[in-house]
Amino acid sequence: MNNRNAEGYHDPTAAEALANVAREEKTAKVYKPLVYIASPFAGDVPRNIEKACGYCKFAVDRGVIPLAPHLHFPQFMDDGDAEQRELGLSFALILLGKCDRLWVFGSLSEGMKREIAKAKKRGIPIHYYNERCEEVHSE
Repeated sequence: MNNRNAEGYHDPTAAEALANVAREEKTAKVYKPLVYIASPFAGDVPRNIEKACGYCKFAVDRGVIPLAPHLHFPQFMDDGDAEQRELGLSFALILLGKCDRLWVFGSLSEGMKREIAKAKKRGIPIHYYNERCEEVHSE
């Protein structure tokens, strides 16, 4: 940035102020909250995956970064194996601690109840949505 004013004189204060404003604007545009997406997985798995992808798109459209571990971990872990499922859920709960909020969609599974309990324990805001992405309530 140029440290000279319109008349050509050295003016570091104005240059520094403009640099600070530009830096603040850049930071404000870049930051997006990380939101943990919880929705049912078991049962009709293909349909539940499709719904979870829709919930993630809904989150992106709202200007947040969605994190849906139940879409990620089953790609390489067996959700039907109790030990691997528990390990995947423990990984997911660790990731939940990195999130700014929890969004819960649809009816609650046992895994989702654990995610909600962990979010409450950590003081993470929780927003509940129905399957049509309409907010029901928050806490």
